[in-house]
Amino acid sequence: MRFPAGFQWGVSTASVQIEGGASADGKGESIWDRFARQGKIKGGPDAVNVTCDHYGRWAEDVELLAGLGVDVYRFSVSWPRIFPEGAGQVNHKGLDFYRRLIAALHEKGIQPAVTLYHWDLPQALQEKGGWLARDTAHRFAEYSATLFKDLGRDVPLWMTLNEPFIVVFSGHLTGEHAPGLRKPFSAMQVAHHLLLGHGEAVKAFRQIAPTGARIGLTNFLWDHQSASASSGDRAAALRADGMISRWFLDPVLKGHYPEDIMTWYRSRFAAPKIQDGDMEVISQPIDFMGVQYYSRIIHRANPWNLFTGFGQVEPHSVPTTDMGWEIYPEGLYKLLLRLHKEYGDIPLIVTEGGAAFADTVTPDGRVHDTDRVQYLREHIRAVGKALDAGVNVQGYYVWSFLDNLEWHHGVSKRFGLVYVDFDTLKRTLKDSAYWYRDFIRSGASLNPAGSVS
Repeated sequence: MRFPAGFQWGVSTASVQIEGGASADGKGESIWDRFARQGKIKGGPDAVNVTCDHYGRWAEDVELLAGLGVDVYRFSVSWPRIFPEGAGQVNHKGLDFYRRLIAALHEKGIQPAVTLYHWDLPQALQEKGGWLARDTAHRFAEYSATLFKDLGRDVPLWMTLNEPFIVVFSGHLTGEHAPGLRKPFSAMQVAHHLLLGHGEAVKAFRQIAPTGARIGLTNFLWDHQSASASSGDRAAALRADGMISRWFLDPVLKGHYPEDIMTWYRSRFAAPKIQDGDMEVISQPIDFMGVQYYSRIIHRANPWNLFTGFGQVEPHSVPTTDMGWEIYPEGLYKLLLRLHKEYGDIPLIVTEGGAAFADTVTPDGRVHDTDRVQYLREHIRAVGKALDAGVNVQGYYVWSFLDNLEWHHGVSKRFGLVYVDFDTLKRTLKDSAYWYRDFIRSGASLNPAGSVS
């Protein structure tokens, strides 16, 4: 199996998860800083204040990236590092940090890919309503325009939002993520404002960004299956797919929300308030869609589960990752094929793919993460299979470059190609990092046995 010339191999991270420096050089408070101080993150505030200290060790990390030989490094900008109050006065020290990082990446021949919003809303905007307030979409567009003007000539690839579903579901329904709200009757308004902010940012991008730069967004997409052929189980799987996937894909790529899910929300909770012209803004043409796949979900009907409407999620099959997610590479192939069939030939980039395992360092200083090597090999094979079927997939980015803060789990879940000792912050390349490096050096070729050719 060989991948075409120009296919991009990368790794991904996010600002909250790796940077630390929570109040360094004028950075404002984020909703995750506040969430940690409220005792809602395993490990407490230090888990966010320090995490990997990428803010202080970025030069070392760029050297590691160069050693991996990746084409692309996807990272997110911290909104409160640029606008401590969410809007108004720009913090130039924050901009300088990203300028230095981007310049260093270019020196190593690595393309920067920037995510504008990976969940770290300035706390100052949260206190004005957060994403429940329509004004936050406008502030997001202003923040985005600032980055386009200042960094745009050096960044070829932009992503507006990272997984808006998670912001809605985990941040505003279950409350397990910052800002920790449980508001089922207004959560869909949050979804609409997120997508509106995306659309307004795309409009600004078209006016400001240099020719050749591209913009899209990423979505959290699972392979949804029914537990049986019964009408109830199939309805539960279809509804879950509608809430998690189609609700965030259809407005951007088709210009409307899925009617079956809109009807369900109207009958049980509250549909979002949509103003004239909103859907035209949201459906501004994008250049690619980011696909973030980790597993499948098998659904069984449960008429009493009105909170999410997903029905009952069946127990996972084995093997699973340290997150309890089934390892199911076939689902990535099916998902890519489905997106191509339903949404046309829009370019797709797998902007996150990876797995958490309970990694340890051996006495000789190695990390033998055989399970992760197997995971990556089989999921990359699934991407190649989709390419062979005619799907326009243009890249695969491993989540994640470094072990990092896994949100409310703190630093207890290890997704990285690079092991981080959170006491000393020492970085150690895992076997998966060496495998990925060799795979890229081989010209991205897998032999029939799945080994690097």
